[in-house]
Amino acid sequence: MSFKIDRGLFKYDFIDHHAVLCVAVDADVKEIRKRYLQVARRLHPDSSFTETAAQKQLGNELLSKLVNPAYEKLVGDRTRTEYILILSQIGKRLVQESTSVTLNTDLAKQLVEAANIDHFYKTAIAKLAQTQYDSLEQALQVIAQASELNLVYLMRNAGKSSTAPPSAQPKVQSGTPQPNTPKNTPPAPAPPKEDLIVEQYVRRAQSLIDKNQFAQAKVELQEALKLEPKNSRCHSLIAMVYLRQNQLKMAKIHFDNALKLDPSDETALQWKPKIDKALGQQHSDHKVTSSPNNGDKQPDKSGSGLFGGLFGGKKK
Repeated sequence: MSFKIDRGLFKYDFIDHHAVLCVAVDADVKEIRKRYLQVARRLHPDSSFTETAAQKQLGNELLSKLVNPAYEKLVGDRTRTEYILILSQIGKRLVQESTSVTLNTDLAKQLVEAANIDHFYKTAIAKLAQTQYDSLEQALQVIAQASELNLVYLMRNAGKSSTAPPSAQPKVQSGTPQPNTPKNTPPAPAPPKEDLIVEQYVRRAQSLIDKNQFAQAKVELQEALKLEPKNSRCHSLIAMVYLRQNQLKMAKIHFDNALKLDPSDETALQWKPKIDKALGQQHSDHKVTSSPNNGDKQPDKSGSGLFGGLFGGKKK
């Protein structure tokens, strides 16, 4: 049986594993495991809830094709981190592109206007989870509802942490009425100032660097530099990321930028001379290799071109 869902995040060719388990997108491993065990007991062929042969088969297929893969993706540290990163990028992209979305459920429409986003969102997800798999025939519709909530939540959070205007909320496509805003609803808070947003990116990047998660750190710093291209600290940090990935030329470019913006940048002052030396050594080695009269001379490969293999010559 094919389980096709074309609403919420699924509409963007993305499998919404959080919606399958009906957990919030920021749920921790303990919550995810607890919810998985609840759903697995409900869908298992030996469950008392699946009385007919058709229900047993449907429950088993939901478990094997949707629920188990969702759990495997979300319970592993590496796979969950990568997945969450993709989720946040989807929200940012949709906000930046001012994408209009189609919302079919009242809960998702209400979340668009909700003053307390986190409280409304988590309450709504918990409410859906209570009856998500009570009717196996309706399970896909409930997953779609949860995915719409996830989509709106991601877009609203992305709107708060970007340079988008305060009104950058999910736009409901024409023909889909938006709910009236209650008279006593307080105005939405102003978005954070740009320098505070950049600082958030830098903090996240520094944390990722400390965990050797360089690819993700680079994404955070690239976003920061889009907002503040003349931030010497961002240039210095992303240079360190490129350095740890053994991309010396890119590291040199950003260290150069950091020093132009702040000649006293300690990190750039410490590492740029070493990179210049390493790049010079690479150039010298290349000359030795390519010389037709080099005799028995061979370039020294012991350091993989990175001043003695400082970081082991391995990309991460």
